[in-house]
Amino acid sequence: MSATSPPLARPIGSAQGPFTPARLVLAGLAVMYLPVYWWAANNIWQTEEQGHGPLVAAVLVWLFWSLRERLAQAEVAPVPVAGWPLFGLGLLVYAVGRVFDISILEFASQIFVVAALLLLMRGTAALKLAWFAVAYQVFLVPLPGVFVDAVTGPLKQTISVIVQHVLFALGYPIANTGVVLTIGQYQLQVADACSGLNSMFSLSALGTLFMYLMGRRSVVHNAIMLAAILPVAFAANIVRVIILVLLTYHFGDEVGQGFLHGAAGLVLMLVALGFLFVLDALLAATVTGRATRSVGTAR
Repeated sequence: MSATSPPLARPIGSAQGPFTPARLVLAGLAVMYLPVYWWAANNIWQTEEQGHGPLVAAVLVWLFWSLRERLAQAEVAPVPVAGWPLFGLGLLVYAVGRVFDISILEFASQIFVVAALLLLMRGTAALKLAWFAVAYQVFLVPLPGVFVDAVTGPLKQTISVIVQHVLFALGYPIANTGVVLTIGQYQLQVADACSGLNSMFSLSALGTLFMYLMGRRSVVHNAIMLAAILPVAFAANIVRVIILVLLTYHFGDEVGQGFLHGAAGLVLMLVALGFLFVLDALLAATVTGRATRSVGTAR
């Protein structure tokens, strides 16, 4: 008589064949969210306000793809007690968004659904590995219109006043009435797109990704970097408006409102990112470096 060993138990998601749990989950996510992405690609992602959407989506694909091997090797310990309620919440948010055509809810539901699936299929270890990718989905969620309306007006007013004071101090014949700047023979209105809200949101997405990739462990370092993102974006947008006003004043309306109008935004975004790079390097040499040396001395 020969003894036979029982078959080894396979972790969830490792079954063979065309209908593995992982593939079924991906198919379900595609059915749910591909229509949402298709609608966004043909609507809000074509606007200046939400033009960062495709970039964020591409970053998310890369993040999850880069984590695939580590997720597959993570400890398999499903947590249905937390996973199923979270999954139900995500489905509810998604259903309300689809029924009432609220894109904010449709995109926001992904955060709950993806987090729940990680808990149900792999467990807390997988969720800890993918926490940044899961949280990064928040940058796909369009800003609520009520919030945009409440913030845009004061931002435009503040920018108009600052630009007027800076250029007047430099000797330019400029005045402002509300959000309208009068310089020489030209009258320029600070539009909603120039309020800086878009650049703040876009730079927040790029800045947090940069912080994640750098992997700094100093709490002080990361706190300073995070706190600097919005002020840097706001300052960069002020410089952008100043440049556009000067281009219009010296070279005419066609130059200021033509190709250089969009190019100025891209250049200033790169400058803002460059400033974050420099700030990170300075903090690494001072705050983070000093903390590392202190730990070494204590030993």
